[in-house]
Amino acid sequence: MTNFAFGLGVGTKSSSGTLLEVYYHAPLLNADQSLIDAVAAVVGYEGGNECIELENSQLKALEEAFLSVDAEAQAEVVEILSGTSQTVLVTILESDAEPTSTAEAYLKLTLLSQRLVKPHGINLSGIFGLLPNVAWTDEGAIALEDLPKRQLAARAQGRILGVNSVDKFPKMSDYVVPTGIRIGDASRIRLGAHVGEGTTVMHEGFINFNAGTMGVSMVEGRISAGVIVGDGSDLGGGCSTMGTLSGGNKQIISVGENCLIGANAGLGLPLGDRCTLEAGLYVTAGSKVTLLDDQGKTVGTIKAADLAGKPDLLFRRNSQTGRIEVKTNKTAIELNSELHKHN
Repeated sequence: MTNFAFGLGVGTKSSSGTLLEVYYHAPLLNADQSLIDAVAAVVGYEGGNECIELENSQLKALEEAFLSVDAEAQAEVVEILSGTSQTVLVTILESDAEPTSTAEAYLKLTLLSQRLVKPHGINLSGIFGLLPNVAWTDEGAIALEDLPKRQLAARAQGRILGVNSVDKFPKMSDYVVPTGIRIGDASRIRLGAHVGEGTTVMHEGFINFNAGTMGVSMVEGRISAGVIVGDGSDLGGGCSTMGTLSGGNKQIISVGENCLIGANAGLGLPLGDRCTLEAGLYVTAGSKVTLLDDQGKTVGTIKAADLAGKPDLLFRRNSQTGRIEVKTNKTAIELNSELHKHN
C-alpha cells in the first residue's frame, strides 16, 4: 500500500449535514507506512483515496495507535479532540489523484499553505465544485441557508454576528500561519496560498490559492491563481499578475528571482531572473516590444512572448513614442538588496 498524504481533521457541517470545511492541524506528506497501517486498523481503511468520519468511541483507540508508532504529534491532536461535538475525520490519499470531496480539497489546500508542496505541485483539478460557498463569520463557517437564523439568534442575545466574507475559500491564517512571514491584512491571503519564509504581504497585497512566493519577497500587489514568484522578488503597490484562471489561460505566469514589478504594472508572461517591469506598464505575451542594445539603439521588434523566461531584462514605456522597450537590466539586484535590508 502506498500513501501520498494523510490528515486528521476537525470539520464543520451545515444543519442538513453538508461538510463545509475541515481544519487539519498537522497533515503529513508521504507518511510512514506504519502510521497508515496503525490508523487503518482502527478506522477500517482498505486503500485508495478516502475520507472516514470517526465516532468518539474510536478516538481513544486512534490515540493509542498513534502512540504505538511514535506519532506523538498526531496523538496529541486526538487527545485534544476527544469528547468534541464537532465532526472528526481521517483523510488518507493513496495517490495525488483529482480530489473528489470537500475533505480531500481542504487537505490539499492545507498542504500548499503548510509549504509541504509548491504551487502546481499537487492535483487540484475540479476543486471549485467541491468547495461549498460559505459565510465566513466570527463564529466560524456557516452554511448560507443557516445564516439568517444564526443572525437572528445572535440579535436575540444582544449581539451582531459578523460576516467577514461569502466565498468558497477561507483566509489562510485561520488554518495555517507559516513561519517567518508578515501579513498586513490576513483576509487577502486565501487558504492554498504558498507564502515563502521571509515574505511580507502589505495591506493591499493579495495571494490566491495554488500561487505564492518561494522565499523573501515584498508583496504590495496581486499574485493571482497559479502565479509563482521567485525568491528575492518584489511586487509594487497595485501591480497585477495574470492568473491561469483569467487571461493567462493554461500558461503558467511566473516571476523569476530578484525581480521588481513596479507599482500599478501588469505581467502576462513568465519573467526570468533579475528582470524589472516599469511602474504602470502592462506587458502581455502578445505585446509588441522594441529591443534596444546597450547604447539604446533599436535592434528590432518582437512579441513579448519571445522573451518569456529570459533573464536580466528591463521593460519600460518610451514616454515620447509610447512604445514598449526592452533593454538589459543592470539594477535589479542592487535595488532588491536595499529593499530587503530591513524586511
